[in-house]
Amino acid sequence: MKRKLSYITLSALVSTSFLATTEIETEADSKIQSSIEKHASKHAQDTAHPQFSWGTPGPSSPVLHPGSVRGAGMVAAPLKEIDSVMKEMIQNDVMPGAVTLVARRGHIVQHEAYGHAALYKDDQETKLEDPLKMTKDTIFDVASLSKIFTTIAAMELYEQGKFELDDPVAAYIPEFAQNGKEDVTIRQLMTHTSGFKPWVPLYTIGETKQGRLEHVFQYPLANEPGSTYTYSDLNMITLAVIVERLSGMPLDQFVKEHITEPLDMNDTMYNPPEELKDQIAATEYQPWTNRGLVWGNVHDENAWSLGGVAGHAGVFSTANDLAKLGHMIINDGRYGSKQILEPETVELLVENQIPQFPGDEHGLGWEVGQGWYMDALSGPTAIGHTGYTGTSIVINRSNDTVAVLLTNRVHPTRETVSTNPARRQFARKVADAIPVNVPHKSKTWFSGYGDQDSQTLTAEVDVTEDSTLSFKTWHRIEPGYDFGKVQVSEDGETWTTVGESYTGLSADWTQEEVTIPAGTNFIRFNYETDSYTNGRGWYISNPMLDNNTLSFSSNDWVKRNY
Repeated sequence: MKRKLSYITLSALVSTSFLATTEIETEADSKIQSSIEKHASKHAQDTAHPQFSWGTPGPSSPVLHPGSVRGAGMVAAPLKEIDSVMKEMIQNDVMPGAVTLVARRGHIVQHEAYGHAALYKDDQETKLEDPLKMTKDTIFDVASLSKIFTTIAAMELYEQGKFELDDPVAAYIPEFAQNGKEDVTIRQLMTHTSGFKPWVPLYTIGETKQGRLEHVFQYPLANEPGSTYTYSDLNMITLAVIVERLSGMPLDQFVKEHITEPLDMNDTMYNPPEELKDQIAATEYQPWTNRGLVWGNVHDENAWSLGGVAGHAGVFSTANDLAKLGHMIINDGRYGSKQILEPETVELLVENQIPQFPGDEHGLGWEVGQGWYMDALSGPTAIGHTGYTGTSIVINRSNDTVAVLLTNRVHPTRETVSTNPARRQFARKVADAIPVNVPHKSKTWFSGYGDQDSQTLTAEVDVTEDSTLSFKTWHRIEPGYDFGKVQVSEDGETWTTVGESYTGLSADWTQEEVTIPAGTNFIRFNYETDSYTNGRGWYISNPMLDNNTLSFSSNDWVKRNY
């Protein structure tokens, strides 16, 4: 989808900036699991630009810049609540610290740092004498977010005509053509459908980078190519070698020259120099690799054994830099005056390439619509990725929104609770800050959010003959897991669902009619959710019974006029 870009002058950018304040165990140690993902007060306007509602963000700036909440077409309250979410997560030892960044239409509307970048010196949680506070510019080992860089690098070579997506990998790495891998394609590497198992402990194998790569090239498949989706680091390790052979330069050099330098991602790199250590978030204490506290070096053992530069891990970056990458995707491959990718290539990156594996929707390198971390930002135009160290990025292209959450959750050990609840709550707050354009600007009932909950909006009625309940509705409900239901009851205790249940995404506001049977004394809208992941919620406007206005009450639903 082509997007209108608002190319504004430097003076306009400067003026705008003043509007805001801102499963497989290793052979070395059966306890060590693979390092891949499994599945101050602020002042801002509370009223959004009405034309910049959900799904209609308006023109987007060509570059990221400090902006106002109002200018982004958002509302301030949910963004302010991100503070309490992060502070609670840190208090509950989910992670020592975090950095968040939210941008819409190019306006950075939220960018904060919480907790500590380095707090412990060993895996017994012995505190450092001088703990390092987190800052907005803290550099993180982004772990598997590195896969995004590898894929973009490969797609730049694709644009140059160096390969086709369905070419066999063996055409570019002849030694790959063994043990059933002769027909594996480059597209299958990018979509994790090659048949590789998730992970092997390369750092325990051989003595050299080349020897470890040869181990990958000869490694047999666990499944027939194209038959299954299995998220695997081996795919991106292999893809990186293709990039290097076709470009004639090391992966880190190619990424620097073709991605990070053009995007002014000045704090993004592989193998950070020692002098940057105090700007980097510490990760894990690793006695099994004899590295002690890993701080300023890549956390992933396999990437470390490959010299710190690998297709699956190795990139260090900041929230601001990653947001630039995300904004480039929103603007169809362009950032400012630099065209990184052609719009048609961006579409290949972000569209679901594997519809045959529902639930594992995946573009080229990017994950699509994964509610387990995207939550209410999720949808068919939402893409993103996570990293094992506690990092994630979500981009909702319908809303021109980028949400970056970087944490050091593996500091000082990976034996922590999941970061996914933090990811979901963060994404939920961001989504809630994007207003829904309600009909006629009238106050509209909103279901709110919930996990393993039943949220009801109830009216008492006296229906003596079959009648018609009419209402307008808009919903973004987790498809197949959460449901909106119209229910009726005679006694207020036993409820029966009438009409069809609502789940998934409505195209827009729709007018609905449901038959209410005679004898009904109570009508309710019931929003039922499973144990985790919410969509953007359920909105009900102007509910009437046979053209008569109903009086609803609820402890769960709220009235909104945005």
